[in-house]
Amino acid sequence: MKSILLVFLFISFHLDAQKLNLVSSVDFDATNFIGIDSYKNVYSIKDMVIHKQGPNGNFIFNDFQLGRISSVDIINPLDIIVFYDDTNTVVFLDNKLSEIERVTFNNLGEFINVSTATNAGNNKLWIFNVNTQQLELYNYRENRRTTVSQPFPGKPISQSSNFNYCTILTENKLRTFNVYGSLISESDADQFLKIVIHENSLLVLKENELLYISEDNVMSLNIPISENTIKDLYLSKDFMYIYDGKKLHTFSIIQLKQ
Repeated sequence: MKSILLVFLFISFHLDAQKLNLVSSVDFDATNFIGIDSYKNVYSIKDMVIHKQGPNGNFIFNDFQLGRISSVDIINPLDIIVFYDDTNTVVFLDNKLSEIERVTFNNLGEFINVSTATNAGNNKLWIFNVNTQQLELYNYRENRRTTVSQPFPGKPISQSSNFNYCTILTENKLRTFNVYGSLISESDADQFLKIVIHENSLLVLKENELLYISEDNVMSLNIPISENTIKDLYLSKDFMYIYDGKKLHTFSIIQLKQ
């Protein structure tokens, strides 16, 4: 991840476009597409209800009292992280979308106003503390917080992470931190709308461009649909998924790595 983002800092984005290999396009009815896990389960949100459809059956989860679903992190399909910004709450779900537990940050001994929450592994969450404008690691087993970053300005637009790194997109900057609190990279993010990380690759949606950043290259992707119709993105080891609000498009990214 470090090498990717260091390259990201210094390379120009005026690159020749790489055409994606379209594998399939299927009708897909959802408010939001979340992603597809390594077990081929498809996750989505429809009318504030989380759906999981896969080889072992279909499952749902909802709690309308918590409000709008802000994000769902499926990096660990056995411990799914659902964040509700309206009520400052994280719900943990198992592989059948049954609730394991929840954390309501309003009810902690020390109130935390959280705007993002994703999985950091080992009973921890990456959270952005609005009051301090800092990224933190929160151990929900021990109710203990560790400050990861120095304060920085801006409101998080998109956050994507794995167990070692967390990347946060604000209005003008893209920053990546590691679990030790080091700022790995910081770069301008003009017209960036969303970021998605998988292992050592980063997908960036700009206003008029889709960028794929891997360990050894950065490329602009020429996709056979209008950039303006990209609603949701997801990146896996071998595939990129784009949901346009009506169809779910699957693209092979194997050729991009060659």
